[in-house]
Amino acid sequence: MPAPIAVIDFETTGSTPAQGARATEVAIVLVEGGQVVGQFQSLMNAGVRIPPFITQLTGITNAMVADAPPAAEVMAQARQFVGDVPLVAHNAPFDRGFWQAELARAGCEAPQPFACTVRLSRRLYPEAPNHQLGTLARFHQLPSAGRAHRALADAQVTAALLLRMQHDLAERWGVTDTGHDFLMALQACAKAKLPTFLQKHGAALLPQPTRQAARW
Repeated sequence: MPAPIAVIDFETTGSTPAQGARATEVAIVLVEGGQVVGQFQSLMNAGVRIPPFITQLTGITNAMVADAPPAAEVMAQARQFVGDVPLVAHNAPFDRGFWQAELARAGCEAPQPFACTVRLSRRLYPEAPNHQLGTLARFHQLPSAGRAHRALADAQVTAALLLRMQHDLAERWGVTDTGHDFLMALQACAKAKLPTFLQKHGAALLPQPTRQAARW
């Protein structure tokens, strides 16, 4: 059974901490054994104003974060919830940047590696129209988790996508060890080398089912 993986999503005031953006909400969904086993979610007050276009996108207002716990307190709780479990995010560089920056402000370490469901989807589902989270949710007919661009809903959909990937890796390619180390190696694999990579880690490429002629 694969070890637990923590799926994380942030809502923020901008695109990068390097330009002064801060987190306004964080959510973490813990998956293990093919199912969700825990969740953490909180708004946070980072002491900065939320631009109007961000409020329009996320629905998170300045009044909402004014009543939220301080960012450092929330991040310390999030770090405790995750522990040493490795992380996954959709468009991981974005979330990794805020995870590291906000934890640094809170005086906490952020040692975990991040796997990225965008990169993984590009390897496993090249036929998808694109690799945005909403598109992939529709493509795979994943259950709706509520309003997009809220941290918990997006983390829940990303977790469902991750579980779908692990299922497909087992069913289509015979890969039974779909833990975080394998996902990191998979996302780093060049597309041209993907069949060889999957054969090496699985029970060889499994034949796709064929439609049998009906017998009367």
